[in-house]
Amino acid sequence: MPAVTVENPLLLPRITPVDPTADRPRLVSSVTTAPQGYEGEGFPVRRAFAGVDLRALDPFIHMDQMGEVEYGAGEPKGTPWHPHRGFETVTYMIDGEMAHQDSNGGGGLITNGDTQWMTAGGGILHIEAPPEHIVASGGLFHGLQLWVNLPRSLKFAQPRYQDIRGSKVALLSSDDGGALLRVIAGDLDGHAGPGSTHTPITIVHATLSPGASVTVPWRPDFNALVYVLGGDGTVGSKQRPIRSGQLAVLEDGDSITVAADAKQDSRHPNFDVVLLGGQPIREPVAMSGPFVMNTRAEVVQAFEDFRAGRLGSLPAAHGA
Repeated sequence: MPAVTVENPLLLPRITPVDPTADRPRLVSSVTTAPQGYEGEGFPVRRAFAGVDLRALDPFIHMDQMGEVEYGAGEPKGTPWHPHRGFETVTYMIDGEMAHQDSNGGGGLITNGDTQWMTAGGGILHIEAPPEHIVASGGLFHGLQLWVNLPRSLKFAQPRYQDIRGSKVALLSSDDGGALLRVIAGDLDGHAGPGSTHTPITIVHATLSPGASVTVPWRPDFNALVYVLGGDGTVGSKQRPIRSGQLAVLEDGDSITVAADAKQDSRHPNFDVVLLGGQPIREPVAMSGPFVMNTRAEVVQAFEDFRAGRLGSLPAAHGA
């Protein structure tokens, strides 16, 4: 699970130690285990948010952990062309390569540590597929796709695409160097990630060495979620156990603590987690398939617009 890493985290900016006299640590409200399923043309996923109340996830809607799977030659799979409206998709590639193309002319190839950020807004068509050389050779495939809701005022925003190279993420370290934190979007302790968001959010991928722990400040007006990509550890000041494929929903407060178990398995030598938080939109959510709107009538209209060809046409040359 390489993503972006450094040989010596102690050379990076350090997370400011949280003041224990002023800190309100976030306690764990629930821990759920993501069920497994298949997406697109048949690649395996874990449905990270399954069974969790949307009110606890707000402003997030959906998240899949894609893989972790080792494909043989001819086995890599992607998605066919499909529409979206009313939200943003964030695809974070940890291992492997994925190519994207959309009807707005956006797209490109993302690989270890890269992120593609697509604002569907009023409507867009897109496709995600492994490049031909990966289909021919096979290889490791692992990543995340997150859906971020848009408020009513931005449901029909102009579609846009952001190509975020892994080298652009903000890298931070815990005070002892035991935790490496990658800020993909939003702000953590005054360090901003490169992703430009319509909805105020923070996305951080943290890797903790066995036995390490880290406490990070967290905006009190944001919700807080911790999803485990791999490894075993604990979350919250009361050290609630959590493992691969599990999601913790945290209560109110202004800091998050995660810690890695001293012993990890051979498949996951470190404890890898994603910290997610955002400012709740607190609007009605009506969703069906690829559309996330405020009312059922708006979802029906999205399907009608798609069938009528009003969400874009194919193909659009990348960069047009």
